[in-house]
Amino acid sequence: MEKKRKLFKKGFTFKKYEAPEQSPFDKLFDIFQEIITHTSGDLDEALDWMRELDKEYQLTDENYTLDDFVEDLKKKGYIREEIKPDGNGKMEITAKTEQAIRKRALDQIFGKLKRSGAGNHRTNYVGRGDEHAGEFRNYQYGDSIERISMTETLKNAQINHGIGDLNLTEEDLVIEETRFKAQMSTVLMIDISHSMILYGEDRITPAKKVAMALAELITTRYPKDTLDILVFGNDAWPIAIKDLPYLQVGPYHTNTVAGLQLAMDMLRRKRNTNKQIFMITDGKPSCLRLPSGEYYKNSNGLDRRIINKCYMMAQQARKLHIPITTFMIAQDPYLMQFVREFTYANQGKAFYTGLKGLGEMIFEDYETNRRKRIKG
Repeated sequence: MEKKRKLFKKGFTFKKYEAPEQSPFDKLFDIFQEIITHTSGDLDEALDWMRELDKEYQLTDENYTLDDFVEDLKKKGYIREEIKPDGNGKMEITAKTEQAIRKRALDQIFGKLKRSGAGNHRTNYVGRGDEHAGEFRNYQYGDSIERISMTETLKNAQINHGIGDLNLTEEDLVIEETRFKAQMSTVLMIDISHSMILYGEDRITPAKKVAMALAELITTRYPKDTLDILVFGNDAWPIAIKDLPYLQVGPYHTNTVAGLQLAMDMLRRKRNTNKQIFMITDGKPSCLRLPSGEYYKNSNGLDRRIINKCYMMAQQARKLHIPITTFMIAQDPYLMQFVREFTYANQGKAFYTGLKGLGEMIFEDYETNRRKRIKG
């Protein structure tokens, strides 16, 4: 009977799943964060969308209205009124909202990743690093006192001199080895040419989400790494992480060369050994800035003058030991052929993907590159 009772205890109990209880504010705030990302930080447009959704799906009731939600956003510091030079006021989102959007993107794309301390780039090189390796050796002249393992040293002293009186000599000292933590410098290039919203498909919002998630991942989990973000259309320019929610496409062609030039300039200034470029694009290179300052454009096809310059930049990055990973969010065969040749010139990698799974691919590749490119 006792044995049967024990077997019964090993069984499974199934019950109906109940979602965690959320307050009315939390439910609406989750929707608000998604919408504000799509509206590129335009608060008025986001609230208009929420009003329409409220009418259709009854998001609120008489106990908690949309006006109550807006007041809570103010009280909690997610929105504030900005006074313009003309004296008129306008409500805008705050830095607190920007960070909340980045955290949400991280959760959506990469899962619930927890902070795990600085560095996390483990190498195979043992020496005067900053991560405990679990290996010990005898003290040598010149070793830092901070690296002495007191536990192993005291154990040595007891073995060598007995436990009656504490007698510690230089021969008893034990050093714990540490490993260097390598660092990675990444530049993320985002195509903001007009084609990113053409053909009835919003491609810029997923790209924005990926950038925000990657930024949050690096700043929280790998704070010793660096991430620079640039956008490229007719020209290329850097943007701050805090500006990502407001990113929009423009009436631009695609100057891939300008983006690559800026990315390599950014990485040249980094002291890290490990460097890489991620490029999110959906279109063919169609623009080049000439030495005169004029733009050479060709929207009709892969212009040999433009793509040859792209190949040259890819080869230059290869000489600098900077791999380029291209995330091609289009499936046109002739564009894929260009990406293949571009990737061959750089000896980098290319992923031909739609919008679904883009974030997971970038995360996995980031982690893979970290493991592969550690040099100490």
